[in-house]
Amino acid sequence: MEAVFVDTTRFLHNVAAMNQNASPIITYRWIVFALAAAYAFHQIVTSSYEGAGGPFRYLTNWALFLSLYSAGIMLAYSLQFTRRRRYVTASVAAVLNLLVVVQYWRLYAIDPGLVTIGEPNHWLLEYYLHLLGPVLQWIDAFFILGAFRRHRRSLTALTGIFVSFIVWAEMLVAPLNLYPVGTATSGLPYPFLNNMEFNERMVFYGMNLLFALAAYVAFAVITSGLRRLFRH
Repeated sequence: MEAVFVDTTRFLHNVAAMNQNASPIITYRWIVFALAAAYAFHQIVTSSYEGAGGPFRYLTNWALFLSLYSAGIMLAYSLQFTRRRRYVTASVAAVLNLLVVVQYWRLYAIDPGLVTIGEPNHWLLEYYLHLLGPVLQWIDAFFILGAFRRHRRSLTALTGIFVSFIVWAEMLVAPLNLYPVGTATSGLPYPFLNNMEFNERMVFYGMNLLFALAAYVAFAVITSGLRRLFRH
């Protein structure tokens, strides 16, 4: 186990020491971007548009498309199409992905029906959206880009996106959709939300926002330590 840890640390040190224009970094970023683009396209063409919002009813897809944009910007930087590293975009995408992963698997472990409507998605889609895709983004944000540097702007953007999703779900998606139906309301994107009264949902949203902000702080501390360790 110790040897594995040492080898992993050495590998990550070598990755962090690479110039972001290096061929291995460009290859990695092409892979991350291509996967995000493929799954984003899949979500657009296969999602149901019977209800308002289409695929954008779900926070998972908000995180996916933000990840696609972040991956595209990081690839463009490596290809020298832009000089802007977009630390804020990468930071917010990383935290939003963490929120999606934690909440999805927590609720899925209780009851898959809390987060799934009808037949479950193919396992390749589920594991990309809720595990592999976020992990690929985190690797870049932590070890290659070195994100979490523009704290005020990142926290403001993260809060803005999260609040925007709440307003979108509560004031636009829910009133214009009949399903799913819960014990308290109907039309909200995820089945479990429809089993919660309005006040309960506000508490739930507030707790998740606090979790996201705390996660950002933790990520910032971790990346600061990694930059010192790897002199990144």
